[in-house]
Amino acid sequence: MQEEKTSNNLWLQLKRPLTIIGSFIVLLWIIEIIDQLLFRQSLDNFGVHPRSLIGLWGILWAPFLHRGFQHLIANTGPILVLGTIIMISRSVRDFFITSLIVILVGGFGTWLIGPADSVHLGASGLIFGYFGFLLISAYFVRSCRSVAIALVVLLLYSGIIWGVLPQGNGISWQTHLFGFVGGWIAAYALNQ
Repeated sequence: MQEEKTSNNLWLQLKRPLTIIGSFIVLLWIIEIIDQLLFRQSLDNFGVHPRSLIGLWGILWAPFLHRGFQHLIANTGPILVLGTIIMISRSVRDFFITSLIVILVGGFGTWLIGPADSVHLGASGLIFGYFGFLLISAYFVRSCRSVAIALVVLLLYSGIIWGVLPQGNGISWQTHLFGFVGGWIAAYALNQ
């Protein structure tokens, strides 16, 4: 009886975050399928175009666009895990505020310093932002729970830290770096 109650409580705690993050991931996949099948990847032109006036719109659209299914597959798991951790450990409200701050800071930073004549897109800025948010929140909150969460996140995703450095291969280290900075800013703003 107690085990059943515990599993019901766990499901109730996970249901809303998984529904929200699952819906976001389904939306990303629908957009990519439509982009591939109907638009032949022309929606990718709505990403961030550094230092161009029209490229500012890309700040809002870039996290929803990907350069193909492999790009989206690479982003799906970390978005699911890190987004869910934020909603469970903090709140749904903090998740949405963090997401907005990361999108704006990550996109604008990329717009400022990205190479001319390039297009930056993908949800990886959100991944780096969520990663940064969870790590830096532990510093501000200083509870056993927040430190444990930060350690688990670090253990699972410490390898992504190298993504904030230039690597070539069309990978937008600028989006990663400023997404990470956006996560730090969100952690600071939500923990004061």
